[in-house]
Amino acid sequence: MASEENKSRRRRQIAEAVWRLAGRVGLEAVTLRQVADEAGVSMRLVQYYFGNRTALLLAALEILNEDAESTARQRIGALGNDISTRELVRAILLELLPLDEDRRRRYVVQSAYFVRFLTDPQLQEIARTADPALESLLASILGADPATTSDDAFADAELLIAFAFGLQAEMLLDQLDEPHALRLLDRILDRVLGAA
Repeated sequence: MASEENKSRRRRQIAEAVWRLAGRVGLEAVTLRQVADEAGVSMRLVQYYFGNRTALLLAALEILNEDAESTARQRIGALGNDISTRELVRAILLELLPLDEDRRRRYVVQSAYFVRFLTDPQLQEIARTADPALESLLASILGADPATTSDDAFADAELLIAFAFGLQAEMLLDQLDEPHALRLLDRILDRVLGAA
């Protein structure tokens, strides 16, 4: 068990080095050597745990996303069970916005990944065929209303997520401050779910 914990800790140490490099310089020119140096480990160790550069980048992104999901579950869980559909949907969408330093850092790193995915056909294929888990989750919540068809719920989920990602980009670029972003989010929720 200790060796599994050690392996997980070491993988995370290397993944965090990828995140720091992504946040500082992007991922286009990042090499295994740079990651090893940033993590304070040998390149051989990086290769042992991850193999090649593509596998390393994907694994580091997976760890980042798992962290984000875990934190989001805790934050949303703290709201309790007696919240409305609107409150739950809003809470999920708030997790997509850089509302604190942790989320801001995460989305800067994910933006670096986005650029990398645009230029790498292998990564593009992975992104293209990825399971739409977030859309499905939101659609299941929205579809709880008997007046909504499953197709409508999924389309509404896609619309809300795309809107939140647009807000995220503008907030990261400081084109939109938090109060204005939240007003816009509530406005789109009013349109999709009805006025609060």
